[in-house]
Amino acid sequence: MFSGSIPALVTPFRDGTIDEAAFRAFVDWQIADGSSALVPCGTTGESATMTVEEHNRVIAICVDQAAGRVPVIAGCGSNDTRIALDHMYAAQGAGADAALVVAPYYNKPNQDGVYRHFAWLAERCDLPIILYNVPSRTITDIGVPVIHRLSEEFQTIVWIKDATGIWGGSPRSVWPAARTSA
Repeated sequence: MFSGSIPALVTPFRDGTIDEAAFRAFVDWQIADGSSALVPCGTTGESATMTVEEHNRVIAICVDQAAGRVPVIAGCGSNDTRIALDHMYAAQGAGADAALVVAPYYNKPNQDGVYRHFAWLAERCDLPIILYNVPSRTITDIGVPVIHRLSEEFQTIVWIKDATGIWGGSPRSVWPAARTSA
């Protein structure tokens, strides 16, 4: 589905507001330099510090500026499942190709809570979801059994970005064989 260089974009601000011109130029630069997809509102894009309106605006600007030249994987994570869904709907409406969704942070859900967070999102929005496992930021690991269960139950959960730094193998080692491409 996705391959190559897929950077999580920074979000430029000027005087406390999104610097749209600088962000558009940054999107163009990333594409010109060979990025194969873009991730607005990921961890490095200050998504946790933006208002909902700013967050959704950054995604819309990125989709508009990319103009179909590369896919846009919208950062849609939140520790509030309802806000994550709102981000997913906004990203889908803007034309994003997928949503990167982090495990809920701060609230420290157990593995059933992690499963229910992602399942609830997948049941309500058909935008493809890439699970984002970054326990150094969220304090919550998406366990292998949860990854496997989600990937078996929801066709819209398409991949995982593993940022644990301790993975013993490829995410393909836990993804069901029927859903894994070579």
